[in-house]
Amino acid sequence: MMVELVLYVSAFGALCWWSLILFPWRPWSTREKIETGTAANSNEILSDITVLIPARNEGPYIGHTLSGVRAQGQNVRIIVIDDQSTDDTAEQAKHCGAQVISGTTPPPGWSGKLWALEQGLHEVRTPYTLLLDADIELAPGIVTELQRKARDENLTLVSLMAEPPMKNLIERLLMPAFIFFFKLLYPFGLANRPESRIAAAAGGCILVETQVLRSVGAFTNLHNALIDDCALATHIKRTGLRTWIGLSHAARSHRGYEALKPIWEMVARTAFTQLRYSIILLVICTLIMISMFWAAPLAFLLQSAQEIYMVSVLAWVAMFFTYMPTLIYYQRSPLWGLTLPIIGTLYLAMTWTSALRYWQGERACWKDRRYESKTNS
Repeated sequence: MMVELVLYVSAFGALCWWSLILFPWRPWSTREKIETGTAANSNEILSDITVLIPARNEGPYIGHTLSGVRAQGQNVRIIVIDDQSTDDTAEQAKHCGAQVISGTTPPPGWSGKLWALEQGLHEVRTPYTLLLDADIELAPGIVTELQRKARDENLTLVSLMAEPPMKNLIERLLMPAFIFFFKLLYPFGLANRPESRIAAAAGGCILVETQVLRSVGAFTNLHNALIDDCALATHIKRTGLRTWIGLSHAARSHRGYEALKPIWEMVARTAFTQLRYSIILLVICTLIMISMFWAAPLAFLLQSAQEIYMVSVLAWVAMFFTYMPTLIYYQRSPLWGLTLPIIGTLYLAMTWTSALRYWQGERACWKDRRYESKTNS
């Protein structure tokens, strides 16, 4: 009886992996990307772009970020919304030549980042707005490439998934997988199709038409969204306009994670939100991840039926095949594919942490701000 159960669960996990391979939109692929040329021109005139950077206690990062923006070209306007920082964020931003707006306390129901962006949007007078996180460093020329793609392909919103930090063991273990899982949840191939209902964006770097931002009511209509980037893309796409998301080495996060805890907190902040706070979806997600990351690849350890060995081999082959493009893109060893069962378990535990906190009344906690769930409001 136990052997049959393991066989069925393992077969389901292997089927999930092979389904990912066979999906025509290839969610595991890294083909959606934008890079800069070898001769990026820093003399580009960017007077039609305003950069909005919400910043709360970003002193260690804001200088590098603003230097990267300055290297994009001439006449680019930069607005930093200082979201009640207690460090030297505002002083550093002013020293780098940015216009600094002193943000006010978010009204009830608003997330801090979206309220900061709403205040900054009132100051924008240019056709394009670049929404940039305070820890994202841009390589010279990437803003020009974003604008060129938007114009050439009639895109209203163009977004880049920034390259995550991968300097230490925990970052190398979990950060490529973070991108991998995001692409499975929001397949770029589908998100970039006008006829698809799936929409996605990466909040670290988004170039968007200013007029459209205002016409869809951003950021008022998104004021309490925790996954605000994908919510913005969804709002825009529902109006019939086109959006695009891709990878890039030319946008990098320089916010390091020296231990497991900060990565855990980052994922737990929105994991249950992605499941729409549904216990049914949480259970389904748990069963799928157990079958994919444990039952299927590790079933051979039971030393049982030959059929289980075959299913396990099929699962490992598919798992390596789907994860390999991400590892190659970020120049990681293929041997990291062997750690996927551990990675999957950690991300599942982070998801359950997110759910437990929600049921205890905490929807999210970020930047010293606590957002209560409906169960405690």
